[in-house]
Amino acid sequence: MKNIIIWMNCLLSVFDPSSLFLFPSLSVSRGSQQSITNGISRSKFIKTNAGETSGNLLSWPAEVTNQIVQKPRGIKHHGSLTKPRFLEQLESHLKRELEALDTHGIKVQELRLQVFQEVFGYLIEEFKTYKPIFSAIKNEYDVTLAHLREQIRDLLPLRAKLVLVSEQCEKRILDQRVQERDELRALKRECQRLQRVIESMRGQQTALQIQVDHLKEDLATQYQLYRDERDARKLLITRISTMTSTQDTEHDDNNEEDESEDPVVVKMALQVCREDLTKVQVELNRLQAEYSDVVPRRDWDNLNHIHEETLIKLETLQTDFDQLKSEYDTLLEVHRQSAPAVLHSSQSELQHIVTTPRPNWEQCSDILGGSERCKELFEGQSSQKRLEILLQQMNGQNDFFTGLGTSSDVPIYLQYEGQLKNLKLKKADVVRVIKDIWREKTSENEKNDDSRDLQMFLHSYLVEHYKDKAGEWAYSLMEIIQNNLEDDLICLFNDILIGKVDESIYHGQTQLLSYLLKVLIQSDTTQCGSLTVLEFSDALRKAFPLKADQDIEELLAVAQTELKSNGVRIAYQTLYTEDTDGRHKEFLSLVKKQATAERLQYISELRMQLEGKGEVDAEHLRTAFKTIDPSLDSETLDWNLSVAFQTKECELQTQALNTEVLLQRLSVANVNRAGPK
Repeated sequence: MKNIIIWMNCLLSVFDPSSLFLFPSLSVSRGSQQSITNGISRSKFIKTNAGETSGNLLSWPAEVTNQIVQKPRGIKHHGSLTKPRFLEQLESHLKRELEALDTHGIKVQELRLQVFQEVFGYLIEEFKTYKPIFSAIKNEYDVTLAHLREQIRDLLPLRAKLVLVSEQCEKRILDQRVQERDELRALKRECQRLQRVIESMRGQQTALQIQVDHLKEDLATQYQLYRDERDARKLLITRISTMTSTQDTEHDDNNEEDESEDPVVVKMALQVCREDLTKVQVELNRLQAEYSDVVPRRDWDNLNHIHEETLIKLETLQTDFDQLKSEYDTLLEVHRQSAPAVLHSSQSELQHIVTTPRPNWEQCSDILGGSERCKELFEGQSSQKRLEILLQQMNGQNDFFTGLGTSSDVPIYLQYEGQLKNLKLKKADVVRVIKDIWREKTSENEKNDDSRDLQMFLHSYLVEHYKDKAGEWAYSLMEIIQNNLEDDLICLFNDILIGKVDESIYHGQTQLLSYLLKVLIQSDTTQCGSLTVLEFSDALRKAFPLKADQDIEELLAVAQTELKSNGVRIAYQTLYTEDTDGRHKEFLSLVKKQATAERLQYISELRMQLEGKGEVDAEHLRTAFKTIDPSLDSETLDWNLSVAFQTKECELQTQALNTEVLLQRLSVANVNRAGPK
């Protein structure tokens, strides 16, 4: 290829010596260039003469181009130089073809190359002498171009693949950046949480350091007292020794004995005293070790005397019981004998009552505080007695309450004396106060590890909010509570207040309803406040994975009935609305009812596991829980044991308790199954 380009330059220089440098990429030595130029000059001369004689080739200086030819000074040219006709024809043809091309086409460069190839072909055909070398050069160029086009055609798919790979790499980089961004956020949150934990631990360390400083101060004080006592004891011993020596001196003076004691004798006496002191100390230690658990005789006599008095009282009570039992048997026999006569008189009285018009006492239920209390007061009473009870309730208990006093058997929130005004609260006011009490007590439980019982908190709440009228609010509140025990919220508050059930029942119900609402909101992807029946059913199964299909279907049916749904969508937020009295509707009531039934069923399974055991300790109860509920975590298990043994989780006692007592305590607490059987 290099040689072809050299010969191409040489041939073109025949017509234009300046074209020797058409291929700047090729470096030609100065000697080669000079030899080629000399040969070309000779050829040019020969062809010029031949052209003049034959007329086939017209001379045209290569210097005459589109540029202006500089004229040397002092030399004048006459006439003008004209281009050869063939050259003008080629240039005009080339110009026409290039102007006819569409410059906005896709393959305009290939079309231009084709035009130039055509002109170059005309040039080859015209010069017969150089046709072989020109044809070889043209063919070599065509082969090279075809080879380059083939390489470009092979590289085009690689270019598309390169673009695709580049896009995939960019996508992976973006995904990696998103993932790293999420991980960085998670790490930042974890770092912040750990910083809060560190701050909390630093606070605890500061508090512990303060306690250590206080203990050091107390220890220093005790040590100083010990040193003072030791010094005082030594001083006392010194005084006693001084007094003893003074008495010995006086005795010696009275006897007028100036005999001096022998040092050897004194040394021996001191040695004997030390040996006796060691023996006495050993004996004292032995006595303390042997008689450390021995009860003194005085205490034994007192306990024996108390035991004898208790036996005497027991015998007296047993005698009284036997006497009462005999009297009861006698009265029972008399009742059996007189039963027919009493039955006859009762039938006569009943017939008289049936024939007499009876008033509708159910209308008095609103005045007496509900149908349950009305039934309790009127049950088994005559019409006259019922009328007296009604008047007494209307006249004596509407304006004032009489305080129960401040004795220890009265609840602390009712420990008031004198007359207390009846505030005549409404049920809505009581519900509002109960909800506010639970809200403040929950907040206090979250702040403090040791929470107060509901009685103490109720007393503090009333004193804090109502001050001097705390007693009036307490008695008025309890009156409305006792008259509305059919309400779930009020009844649960009263049961926890009197200790019938544990406070964890309320918190468990609240957490259960909150978790259900959270799952329903998460299932609402459109955030429109409603779910389809299928979505609502799936949300219930997600919130209550341990419920049976029958319970899920029952909840779904009650929700549709409560909302009067058309069977398409369920507005789940409406299920959490309350009535005018602040009570939950049927759906949430059914959720709490099913939770109570599941909790009691769980306790029944635990009872069956412990069947036949009169007493159970902490380890046996732990094993029973793990047997019926393998998914139970250690923290919840420790809490269940602390409820059963009524102690802290870290202070579980090893002694055994009655099985029924433990099951009773667990049945009134929020003890639930953690996983499947």
